[in-house]
Amino acid sequence: MHTLVIGGVRSGKTALAERLACNTDDEVVYLATATAGDDEMRRRIDRHQRQRPVNWGLSEEPLALASVLALYASAGQKAPCILVDCMSLWVSNLLHAGETVFAWEREQFLTQLAQYPGKLIIVSNEVGLGIIGMDPLTRRFGDELGWLNQALTERCDTVVMSVAGLAVTLKS
Repeated sequence: MHTLVIGGVRSGKTALAERLACNTDDEVVYLATATAGDDEMRRRIDRHQRQRPVNWGLSEEPLALASVLALYASAGQKAPCILVDCMSLWVSNLLHAGETVFAWEREQFLTQLAQYPGKLIIVSNEVGLGIIGMDPLTRRFGDELGWLNQALTERCDTVVMSVAGLAVTLKS
């Protein structure tokens, strides 16, 4: 069962995804895509880590998400529930890594997602409801994240949108 949780900034999507992960009997691994590039982001990461259950595993990977899924899928035991947070940071990381890395990692992740034998809960921002970016990189980010969200909805069994902390089921 793969679930996509989408929503705007501060919509409650991560909290919703964490509640979904808490409701599983499986081992949970939090797959974080953020990097602590400045003090403000470091504080955000610290806050998120303190809020999570202590028995959850943690994998921090800003680019190669497919390799993390492949590792847990082939670990020789039941695949854990993986909570990926979040696609918007991942897309930003990929855009800054260059075209070759972007294309390769995106395709590999979508392939591994389709093959992953455990539960996946994926968090992503919905940027299609906001303003249009004024510069080419911001417009590209919105386009790429929108296309990725569409690809994820095709591959996920459930899609839930978090709006002001409320879960609205879009696909079940």
